[in-house]
Amino acid sequence: MNPRKTSPLAPVRNARRLVARRLASRRPRLALVIPTLHEAKNILPLLRRVRTSLDRCDVAYEVIVVDDDSRDGIEEIIAGISAEDPRVRLIVRRGERGLAGAVLRGWEESEAPHLAVMDADLQHPPELLPRLWEQMDAGADLVVGSRYACGGSLRGWKPTRHLISRVAVWMTLPVQRAGLRACDPMSGFFMVRRSCIDGIGLQKSGFKILLEILARGEIRSVVEVPFTFGRRYAGASKATARVAFDYLALLLRLYRQKGRTPSHAELELARTAGERRQEQPVSS
Repeated sequence: MNPRKTSPLAPVRNARRLVARRLASRRPRLALVIPTLHEAKNILPLLRRVRTSLDRCDVAYEVIVVDDDSRDGIEEIIAGISAEDPRVRLIVRRGERGLAGAVLRGWEESEAPHLAVMDADLQHPPELLPRLWEQMDAGADLVVGSRYACGGSLRGWKPTRHLISRVAVWMTLPVQRAGLRACDPMSGFFMVRRSCIDGIGLQKSGFKILLEILARGEIRSVVEVPFTFGRRYAGASKATARVAFDYLALLLRLYRQKGRTPSHAELELARTAGERRQEQPVSS
């Protein structure tokens, strides 16, 4: 009988597994939530890059994938990764939909004092995570991966799409606080201190959780880190008419909370921007 052959990479894998398990025993300081819906084709390369990037930081972290019952094989994929690295885990929501709700569910499942979120489609570069954490660790309350800060960009967007996105950002200015306004208040790539959002009851429907944090959170400092918004790696955009409706509803609610009634022209601009955003990725 021939002896069983051992892969030459096995010792390396075992060493990485031991290191990951030792790191997992540390109490996480950072919880990164990745909401997913039919993202099985993206999740493996994404998590590989996320772990490589965060391992460069001097921080104990955990990665929580929150899936809205995709049933596309993502449970098996995450199970395989978790067996190797317990810092990665999966939560499956049954009968629920919505990015904001998924993000909040993931944050609720962690006790980490620093919270983060990013999309699963690789339009947000995981290699930016160390720069976001550097600013957070230096004392910022909120650090935003920004497409509109100096040095940021949107790859492959047509002029009309740029204009609509800019209009949507302009519509948020009245609900942001003077001196703490972000250039990209609808980014889906950011880190925030838990203490800044505890007890404010963020809305679970919709996709623009950052805008509500900027408007209602106990934020004292905002730092934006520019990046180039890439193209989706695989799969299709999740944008629907409901996304546009939720965006408009959130905007109107924040206007009212600020004691301001939007004009007819502003309502039309918001409605048009919302309709246009149905044709774009949900993180745009």
